[in-house]
Amino acid sequence: MSEAEGGTAAESVMSEAEGGTAAESVMSEAEGAERVRATTVIAVVREGRIAMVSDGQVTVGDTVVKSRAQKVRKAADHEALIGFAGGAADAMALGERWEAKLDEQRGNLRRAAVELAKEWRTDRALRRLEALLVVGDVESVLVVSGNGDVIEPDDGIAAVGSGGSYAVAAARALARHTQLSAEEIATEALGVAAEICIYTNDNVSVVTLP
Repeated sequence: MSEAEGGTAAESVMSEAEGGTAAESVMSEAEGAERVRATTVIAVVREGRIAMVSDGQVTVGDTVVKSRAQKVRKAADHEALIGFAGGAADAMALGERWEAKLDEQRGNLRRAAVELAKEWRTDRALRRLEALLVVGDVESVLVVSGNGDVIEPDDGIAAVGSGGSYAVAAARALARHTQLSAEEIATEALGVAAEICIYTNDNVSVVTLP
């Protein structure tokens, strides 16, 4: 992102941590929040398309209470997608804030994410919300956390939740060695995560652009 868009790339959108995934970078901040860990959402940008896929499992403690939850969706008025890991009410509140920021920034995904991260970190009420967001469009995908991080992976693949690292690893291998589409890669990667992570099931929800 250029300085004219609201600061240097180093100041506003952090690249993926060396040798780690976006999910690993932000999940370390939420190790104590069981609600945030117990899910998987992955986004893949490839050849001018974005696919965002989530599982449907909702876990409270050691109990599965729902198997077909919707954790990804399209923005109401913009060509963008959003997914979340965390408490549903918290994620809905943050999603509404993000869409308001998109309106303010005329659909600029990065600037909207940065402004949300600033507000999330500094607002007393928002700081208490427990969730991680994945937002994206056909050009990029970002992970937004409550500690002020806005992380853009180098390869257009990002995930959050307990199965995020498994999903990212599978997606990277598929992206490097196959000609599968963004939707196919994300769906297959989520399936791999579901085989490994006990908090992730294979009832997938998929949203795509364009």
